[in-house]
Amino acid sequence: MTHAAIDPLPVLLGFTRALKAAGVPVTPDRAHGFVEATALVGLGDQQATYWAGRATLCAGPDDLARYDQVFEAWFDPRGELPRRRESGLPMPAAPALPTVDAQEGGDGGEEGEALRAAATTTDVLRHRDVATLDAAERQRLAALFAGLRPTAPVRRTARHERWHRGRLDASRTMRDSLRRMGEPGELAWRRRRLRPRRVVLLVDVSGSMSAYADALLRLSHRFVATQPRAEVFTLGTRLTHVTRALRHRDPDRALIAAGDAVPDWSGGTRLGETLRVFLDRWGQRGMARGSVVVVFSDGWERGDAALLGEQMARLHRIAHHVVWVNPHRGKPGYAPVQQGIAAALPHVDDFVAGHSLATFEELVEVVGRA
Repeated sequence: MTHAAIDPLPVLLGFTRALKAAGVPVTPDRAHGFVEATALVGLGDQQATYWAGRATLCAGPDDLARYDQVFEAWFDPRGELPRRRESGLPMPAAPALPTVDAQEGGDGGEEGEALRAAATTTDVLRHRDVATLDAAERQRLAALFAGLRPTAPVRRTARHERWHRGRLDASRTMRDSLRRMGEPGELAWRRRRLRPRRVVLLVDVSGSMSAYADALLRLSHRFVATQPRAEVFTLGTRLTHVTRALRHRDPDRALIAAGDAVPDWSGGTRLGETLRVFLDRWGQRGMARGSVVVVFSDGWERGDAALLGEQMARLHRIAHHVVWVNPHRGKPGYAPVQQGIAAALPHVDDFVAGHSLATFEELVEVVGRA
């Protein structure tokens, strides 16, 4: 049976029941937390799954040894998750542990229903518009941002490095032959080195984007936390550089620091003027040159839309890739007819949605492929 055909929830449910049978006091709340933590770290990473379970299912030091034994017996030691254990495999612990297949035979009970409800709720939350969430849902969504893993786009440099294929390295091949007194040997190959591109995020924090500002800055924090060359600016009535504020490891502290640094929260929108300031002061000098630039805005422009179009054309000429993220993109009935977005779109490489965690995951992939 292939791994893609296996539902991971019964595997996780069976593991929690096996722990309980081994003497670990696993409550429904702890099992619920284990499912959510595993959803954040990803089932494909066995080490992360191990630590997620140890942090959520163990009540004290006395549970750690039994947890290790059950985990080793239950999951594939080769690190391929999730999978079913065969019922004939021996268990290392003294208590007899139930198999996954045995647990799947029943209806799952209250714990199974709770775990399925948690998984379903999390999946629904991923696709919800962040502007419609209440305070409790926003708090749960904030925890899910830790699961985003932005990857830096790369570029080829002028320098070369040794490689097992690619272009023939004639100089090194000749030098190796001379060392052997002219005897022929293996051919040497080389390729151009890869270097991560800078990613620049321009986040609109005007009044029309206030419902999305918190989520967009949390997303920006993930870029700053995972990519050393990421830069973040806020756009409103003025331009503010908030990269240093977002370098706090704790996302809540980072957002507080960014809020203290930004003087124009929920104000007006002068996208053309703030983009011109960015290009004059930062972009033209090199920050935007060859970079992937992501603009988060709904396109409402109180200033001159023609100026916005001119600055977007200027940005497109020096950047490697320009992405425009609109929270209304993809919603039923939306059309990009606002003057600002209509002026900017001819100079955009990708026009994507940005209203939910699911769309943020798609954006991460778009930036990584740029």
